[in-house]
Amino acid sequence: MRAINNTTTKAKNRRRGIAATEFAVCLPILLVLIVGTIEACSMIYLKQTLSVAAYEGIRASIKPSATTADVTAACNRILTDRNVQGGTVTITPSDFETQPVQTWITVRVHATGGSNSVIAGWFYDALVVDGQATMMKEF
Repeated sequence: MRAINNTTTKAKNRRRGIAATEFAVCLPILLVLIVGTIEACSMIYLKQTLSVAAYEGIRASIKPSATTADVTAACNRILTDRNVQGGTVTITPSDFETQPVQTWITVRVHATGGSNSVIAGWFYDALVVDGQATMMKEF
């Protein structure tokens, strides 16, 4: 009876050792996959935020007597609310206030992926994300 018990115990210990080894091999892969997914979702959120900021900026630009400061303030309000770091606003044409009616106005908002990443300095450091919106001047 004792010999059977020792064999069973050795087999259980061997299985535990194999499970621990499998866990040690799989854990880093799972962690990289999870962190990569979080980073990708963060960049999708950043892209959507920049698009919303550009849209709000372009809506501010087509109002009567709108100025460049109004457009920039509308964009920066969204960027601040959503904690976007280093966002820049570009308006084309830059002198849209003096442009005639039915001129297309474009607002583009840029931000770097590295400064808005969950894990700084990891994967999206050099990425520049932008959002853009275009509307026609009506007034």
